[in-house]
Order: sequence, then C-alpha cells, then structure tokens
Amino acid sequence: MRVLELAKRRKTVRRFLSERPPKEDLMKAIKAAKEAPSGMNAQPWKFVIIDDEWLKGKIREFCESEEEKFYSRTKGDLMAWLNAKGFKPEKPFLSEAPYLILVFGHTRAPYWLQSTWIAVGYLLLALEELGLGTVTYTPPNPKPVEELLKAPPEYKLQTILPVGYPADPKPKYERRKLEEVVSFNGF
Repeated sequence: MRVLELAKRRKTVRRFLSERPPKEDLMKAIKAAKEAPSGMNAQPWKFVIIDDEWLKGKIREFCESEEEKFYSRTKGDLMAWLNAKGFKPEKPFLSEAPYLILVFGHTRAPYWLQSTWIAVGYLLLALEELGLGTVTYTPPNPKPVEELLKAPPEYKLQTILPVGYPADPKPKYERRKLEEVVSFNGF
C-alpha cells in the first residue's frame, strides 16, 4: 500500500479487540521503524514490547497516578479541550491492549529526540499497514515507568503505543487542508 493511503487511513485507536495479533506482526512493524533516518546514523531508539499482564497493569497504575497529578494542575484552554473530548486520567487502553510498545530514546546520541520520533512515525504507518491500531500515549511523567523497567539513565521514554486489532468506532480527526499547512519561499 502507498504511504499516502496509509497516512490517510491511520487514526488514533484507544479500544482494542481481545484477540492477540501475532508477535511476528509487531516485529515486522519494528523492522520498518528501525529503518528510519537518524542524526549521524546513531539509531538512538529502543523498542520494549510488553505483553505481561502484571507489567501492563503496573504501567497503567503508574501512568494514571501521574495523569491525576497532571489533571489537577491543568487549567484554561487545555482543560476545556480535554473535558470537551471526554478525556480523563484513566487510561484503560494501557492494560486492555494485547501489547504495549514502549519507545525509548538514547539521550546521548546526536539529534536523539527528532530521530526517535521519526522512527515512531515509521512504526505508526507500518502498524496501520498490518491492520493494527494504536495511540501515541505520552505519560506526563515517564520516570516511574522507566524505573519499573530498569531503563538505563541515558534512555528516556518517549511514548507508549498500545497495540492490537482496532475496536474503536470513532472516526479519524479531520485534517487541515494542504493550502493551510504549506507555503513556498517563506512562511
């Protein structure tokens, strides 16, 4: 399938069927993600796949605790948007998805942040091509999860991707028109 078709089709998924996709599909998607370009070819990413129910539950517990703190501090336009969209500190997809893919970046590598997120973009499209859904969930404070997984101090958790077969009926958020996001020879 062509990249544009995948990109147009890909949407955020927070609800999953209970059927567990084959691990080989996750490995295929990560195989594509590792081909992403990176500063000085450092390839600063690390993909940690979680399928253990206890670990998924602990990750959810830590993330929801940090979300509670985040929501208690959040005000204004962001809080209004969260309320309007029905977002809450509870993140059931963290324990209900068959898999979690945690993406870490090696902070001592040049351009580690940009490079890691390019790999995440590749991963999102590869998962879509395989018929798998996900959401890029970034915990407000990744430290408890990093400690749980004994991540080396130079690795920082960038996102958690719950992965499975989609069961989320909501449509993809509308995208802005091309003319709104492109200009030539200046802003």
